[in-house]
Amino acid sequence: MMDYTLGLWTSGLIELSKLGWMLGANNRWTTDRKLRFLFAGYNGARNTGADVRVEEMLRQIRRVLGANNVDLSVLTQDKKLTDGYFKGTHQVRFPDVFPPFLFRELSNYDGVVTCEGSMFKSKFANALSIMMIGSLGLASARNGLSVGYGAEAGHMDAYLRRMCRRYCRQSLVITRNTESRDILHDLGISTDVGTDTAWTFEPHPAEYGEKVLKSAGWDGKTPVLIVCPINPFWWPVRASVLKWMARMTTGAFKSSHYRSMYFHNSGPDVDAAYARYIKSLAGAIKTFKQSVPVFPVMVAMERLDTDACHKVADQIGGAPVMTSNDYDMYQLVSIARRGTFMVSSRYHGIVTTMPAGVVSAGVTMDERIRNLMHDRGQKELFLTVNDPDLQPKLLEVLKLLGRKEEKIRDGINQCVAKNIKVMAQMGVRFEDHVRRRFPEFPLAGGVRRWDAYLPELSQPLLKLMENHG
Repeated sequence: MMDYTLGLWTSGLIELSKLGWMLGANNRWTTDRKLRFLFAGYNGARNTGADVRVEEMLRQIRRVLGANNVDLSVLTQDKKLTDGYFKGTHQVRFPDVFPPFLFRELSNYDGVVTCEGSMFKSKFANALSIMMIGSLGLASARNGLSVGYGAEAGHMDAYLRRMCRRYCRQSLVITRNTESRDILHDLGISTDVGTDTAWTFEPHPAEYGEKVLKSAGWDGKTPVLIVCPINPFWWPVRASVLKWMARMTTGAFKSSHYRSMYFHNSGPDVDAAYARYIKSLAGAIKTFKQSVPVFPVMVAMERLDTDACHKVADQIGGAPVMTSNDYDMYQLVSIARRGTFMVSSRYHGIVTTMPAGVVSAGVTMDERIRNLMHDRGQKELFLTVNDPDLQPKLLEVLKLLGRKEEKIRDGINQCVAKNIKVMAQMGVRFEDHVRRRFPEFPLAGGVRRWDAYLPELSQPLLKLMENHG
């Protein structure tokens, strides 16, 4: 009910913005100033994947449009947690109660780029999708640029689908797979197929990750197994005034409290499913260690994953736990890339380590990792979190990683090269959209190389593209 009310509130403000634009209450862009874009996403929660993909979006768009021609801002929930990120970009504090904030803030920009990967789905939080739809709708209502970049769509509750159909029809949404494109196409939304934007991210050098792992007990020789567990069963997050009042007055619902009025899915069934998942991961890893010498390391790609990491570590007899609360994105990805093998329930745990050739498999709660493994041509390397036979199946997948390491790595390298090329095409598409929307904007003329539409690539990525692209 609270999420539905949030949707109505946001919808009302979009309609008000349309009326204001019709009455001339908007500032049109003129050539005497830079284009101002707001990048709206899930940043400032120490979700490494969310921060990495936005970092690369900003670098890419700045390069495509010219750093001197644009003034970019990005939303963050906590500036302290994004300190040192998004260089050259203004960071704007994003409040929990967002509709009036978006209504006011977006009047300062010429357009919005929504950044969240899980942009149109009810799996995690309807409030987050309402925020994404609201940002796109408010930008369109003011006749501004309205782009969803690297988006994914899945199941949406009925009122979300109605909002999406009504308020995103004037937007361009570049999805990161064909499955998402088809879902949005059915809602009448203009789409193009792209990819995720984390492929070009460059963390600290490998020496940093190696140093951290050695300080945690690694001998420098034994293959490292990176494990990225989550709690896949406490989603979606929903707003509840009653729970919030109980939390404030009696301290109830502490374990399921996310923040403000938002609470995770909870109950005995959730606890039991989570326990089975942890036991299955730990059991498979423990048995695998008996036949293949590995040094397991738990990596919490988001702070929320810390509990899952400690639980798995405890059940396998102990392992280092590295969390995004203690390491920033440049550090944590460097650590994860020193792995030889990976098992991850975090999509970006896999994506951010693929450019380094980490041989990975996924245990997925939704379609993202499944789609990625299909893209790699390695559909045998993903399992689902609620599989009743997860433990024995995961053990077989771990053995497969060791047995076919080089073949899997070759497929990973080809997938990375392909997606970097697709990411360049996204840059071309974005440039063309800006040209149509702002015909007087000083875009670079002539024919440019494909890599001119990407953030500057590191030497290892250039070499990978030379060998596999």
